[in-house]
Order: sequence, then C-alpha cells, then structure tokens
Amino acid sequence: MELIWRRDHWQQQIARLDPETQYEQIARITAMHEFPWDSQQALSFALFRTYAVPSIGQLLYDTGEFTGAVQKRHDDTAIILETIAAEGIESPDGRAGVRRMNQMHGSYDISNDDMRYVLATFVVTPVRWIERYGWRKGTDAEKVAAVRYYQRLGRLMGIRDLPDDYEGFSELMDAYERDTYVFDPKARAVADSTLDLFVTFYPRPLRPAMRRFSIALLDDHLREAFDYPEPSRLMTALAHGSLVARGRLVRFFPPRRKPTYLRDTHRIRSYPGGFMIEHLGTFPGSTARDDQASRAG
Repeated sequence: MELIWRRDHWQQQIARLDPETQYEQIARITAMHEFPWDSQQALSFALFRTYAVPSIGQLLYDTGEFTGAVQKRHDDTAIILETIAAEGIESPDGRAGVRRMNQMHGSYDISNDDMRYVLATFVVTPVRWIERYGWRKGTDAEKVAAVRYYQRLGRLMGIRDLPDDYEGFSELMDAYERDTYVFDPKARAVADSTLDLFVTFYPRPLRPAMRRFSIALLDDHLREAFDYPEPSRLMTALAHGSLVARGRLVRFFPPRRKPTYLRDTHRIRSYPGGFMIEHLGTFPGSTARDDQASRAG
C-alpha cells in the first residue's frame, strides 16, 4: 500500500537541504512540486514585463520572432529554461541549454544592464507571485536558493555585477523599471502578440475576458508603459481575488509526488514529436529551410 504523504512533505525535504550549496534541488522542488502552476505563470509574467524596457521590446520586435512566430518562441524559451532546471545546470542538457541561450544572445547587441534586469525578473517575480497567490508563503531557504540558482546561471551567461542577495535583485528590478519604462509602439506590439497567444490557451468564448483578466494583473506602471486601459475595480478584484482563492483551495491538495513539466501541457505546441535542445531557439542568418529543420528536430 502506498504511503500517504503529509502536506508539508516537500517543506520537510527543503529544510534538510542547504540553500547555499543545494540550491538546484530546492529550486526544483519549489518549481515542479510545490508551486508548478504558480511558477509557470510567474515566469511568463516576468518575461512579459521585460518587453516594457524599450531596448528589449524593440529588439524582440525587430527580430520578428515574437510577432511572427510567437508560439514557437514561447515554447523554445519555456523548454530551454525548464530543461536547465529539470536536468541541472551542470548536466549535459543543462549546459546545452545555456550554450543555446548564449549563442542566441550573442547574435545581438544586448547590454549587460538589460541582461541583468531580465535575470532579476526571474528571481523576483516568482517570489512575489507566491507571496501573494501561493497556497503557502515561500520560505527563506527557497528565496536564497532562487538567488543562488540564478546567480550561477547568470555567471554562465556572462552577466556581470550580479546582486549578492534577494533584496539586491529586488531593488535592481524596481529601479530599472522606474528608469526605463516608457511607451514604445514596438514593445506594445510584442506585448499584444504575447497576450494574443496567451488567450488561445483558453476556450474561445473566454478569450476576451482572459485578456482583460491578464491586464488587470499587471502592475500599474507596467500597464501604463504599454498604454493598456485601466481595468475596472470589479475586474481587478476578480482577477486578484480568484488567484488568492485558488491558492487557498490548493492548500487542501495532496503533495505532488511527480514533478510537473510545462512541456507536457497543452501550452507547448511546437514539438509534438519531441525536440533536441541544440535545435531550439533562433538561428540568426539561417534560411527558412534551416529553421524548418530545427523545428522538425
């Protein structure tokens, strides 16, 4: 007979680990057992908020990838990041994922400040999301593990001058947004394209409401940077309230024995026959035939 796990099973496992050295294990438990849905949503919103930095939004628009092939770019980003987390940064597949990201980023003139800001959103946004909507509060060990995980990933990506702790990443993200957020039509087009993709994950009759729901979850300064309309008080209350209610309901669920992967959900559509990590992402300068081959890989 299968043993019944206590609801705090994974919390007990985390408590036995050292976040300074075993940060990957803790990050994996947090993202794939304790908060898989929350982590997936938070990272999607983290990436979304980076579009409001004009230099980032303009670059993504100019490549045409996030407006002309948004589903594939969504899938590639999600799979690469998830593979690194699931297999381990130092594993062959993890290193292949890091190498693929470095090859893509190295093809464009991206400043260290922009790279550092994007990394900060990946550290801070999930912590804030779980703090607000999670079925339990995040622990100090989980916060430290997230910082150490992304510090290691950032160093392998050649990102310089990384903060030492969570507070440093949080201050960096907030300050960079205050200094850079401004309306840009190209950034708005990338945001619109991403929202158009997001709503396709839901039944057609719900899509207009889900678009308003998503905008209602945005921070005011992020929404204003995209020049999206201010949501009604009712929609704002419904959006945030429904996520809080979901978190309270999940408290009564049993702990997840098996890890949850985004690549196994209906949101990943580009690779029904599987994928090779080396073939994911963009290949600037390649022909259309080359790109088609990478998708088939």
